[in-house]
Amino acid sequence: VSVVCGICGGSGAGKSTLAGTVVEILEGRDVGVIVLPFDDYYRDHGHLGIAERALVNYDHPDSLDLAQFVADLGDLAGARSVDVPVYDFATHRRRPESRRLSPQPVVLTEGILLLATPEVRRLLDVAVFVEAPEDVRRERRIIRDVAERGRTPESVRSQFAATVAPMYERFVAPFAGGVDRTIDGTGDLTRQATDLADLLVDRLEGASA
Repeated sequence: VSVVCGICGGSGAGKSTLAGTVVEILEGRDVGVIVLPFDDYYRDHGHLGIAERALVNYDHPDSLDLAQFVADLGDLAGARSVDVPVYDFATHRRRPESRRLSPQPVVLTEGILLLATPEVRRLLDVAVFVEAPEDVRRERRIIRDVAERGRTPESVRSQFAATVAPMYERFVAPFAGGVDRTIDGTGDLTRQATDLADLLVDRLEGASA
């Protein structure tokens, strides 16, 4: 028996930080947990030139391999191991190797477009939305992409204005309602993560009863 929790929200809202904090809390309670990031399932763009890859709209659902993600999330929920793709954000390509992920009682998945796809929503036992103002999300995105993805601040600002912000309004914000928990991405994440961990343990115990 497993509980699948999806953490959605705009880029830079605090999804990964929340997921990491929940993992620490659950592991501290000896509750098995894994994280399956939706970002790992970006399509390989090796057929495009480097300049062309930078122009792809990575905030649109078409940029992700939805079929493989749904299959893998379903396998983990069904207690089957999966081989997760490894995506290189600096080159916009999948690496040759994959990452073996074994099922655990709690499966966390996080991504900006999680709730925009009905096939994914059907697999979620708990849906979470992380909110943060656009200016906060943009600045966090700049810091991350410059440090981790080889970008310049100017290129990140340009991408945010061209695709990130418009796609947020189209594919992310409309699904902020109807979730099980709304998280303040600028608030006390430890307290909120503890509350979420409590909810997941309750759901897990209920499913096992």
